[in-house]
Amino acid sequence: MSGSAAPGGSSSPGDRRTGAHWFEDLADFVGPAYLRYSFTKGTDQEVGFLVDALGLSKGSHVLDVGCGPGRHARALAARGCKVVGVDIAERFVRLAADGAPRGAAFVRGDARRLPVRPAFDAVISLCQGGFGLPADPSAPDDDSVLDAMAAALRPGGRLALTAFSSYFLVRHLEDSDTFEASTGVNLERTTVKDGEGGESEFDLWTACYTPRELRMLAAAAGLRVLGLWSVTPGAYDRRSPDMEHPELLLLGERVASSRLPEGPQVGGGSSPERRRP
Repeated sequence: MSGSAAPGGSSSPGDRRTGAHWFEDLADFVGPAYLRYSFTKGTDQEVGFLVDALGLSKGSHVLDVGCGPGRHARALAARGCKVVGVDIAERFVRLAADGAPRGAAFVRGDARRLPVRPAFDAVISLCQGGFGLPADPSAPDDDSVLDAMAAALRPGGRLALTAFSSYFLVRHLEDSDTFEASTGVNLERTTVKDGEGGESEFDLWTACYTPRELRMLAAAAGLRVLGLWSVTPGAYDRRSPDMEHPELLLLGERVASSRLPEGPQVGGGSSPERRRP
């Protein structure tokens, strides 16, 4: 598992069990060992930067899309925010909920059809946990993910997401990478370890983006871009886009209404009960 790319499935997406996302097999295997990877160690710095960039304070309602085991959501709740974390992987939802601080709630859901009401003060999607994790690598649909996140915001609410940089990926392409230029999706085959030392081979699919593509997607979702920076996990900063940092961090503000996602709803201005294993 290299850089900050989110891990993926052990075989082709078409081989997954019916209705499942290929990421779920990885989450089932790696479990809490996910938090041993180096790209998860900068949570405090990332959250501190985002609290400032998003204008968060105690009582702010935040939605974390692709929350994984909940490291950002839990850190934000510890600062007094009311956070709802959503992830496609049931095992990660259970891990996030176990011992979570007051103000943090977690629910299983698809980033393309978020099970929440609108009116969040902020929405985040970091480390390719929701945005940049294509269900079908041959036809990535991150526009629907961004639409759903924008729709969850109140007017004037802010969004922060990271996306893997096409510039960085192509410049630093490794032997284990296969970058599909027509879709902007990279495939990496790598060995992943679980908490007991077991190993398994997994395919990792990551959708990659240029700054221009992210600006266009944000505009289509009704977001005004407030900032677009090159970052490294654990070292978020207001740095102009370049080819030397693996991620792009987009900061946007909702200025137009979007079609609300369908499905069961939690969150927003209310305080949902924390999901328990």
